[in-house]
Amino acid sequence: MTGQPDLGRADLLTMLAELTAKPADEVPDRVGSMELAWLVHLVEQRYQRQLDLTDDDLANIRTVDDALTVLRASLTAPADG
Repeated sequence: MTGQPDLGRADLLTMLAELTAKPADEVPDRVGSMELAWLVHLVEQRYQRQLDLTDDDLANIRTVDDALTVLRASLTAPADG
């Protein structure tokens, strides 16, 4: 994938709203392990690409904005093979 993916903060909030059954504007900014797993799963499905996230990447995700930064970086990284 080249360029910046069209993944935005609002997309992540909408994805989390599906998980929590809350409106997107009521989704907490903090991201726990279950929420993170959900986001990674949905982003992989949306972009039809397996993300190669390191333990450090995952450990650095505490908020929706952190998740957006890490997920966007992973999507713009060259795919192996």
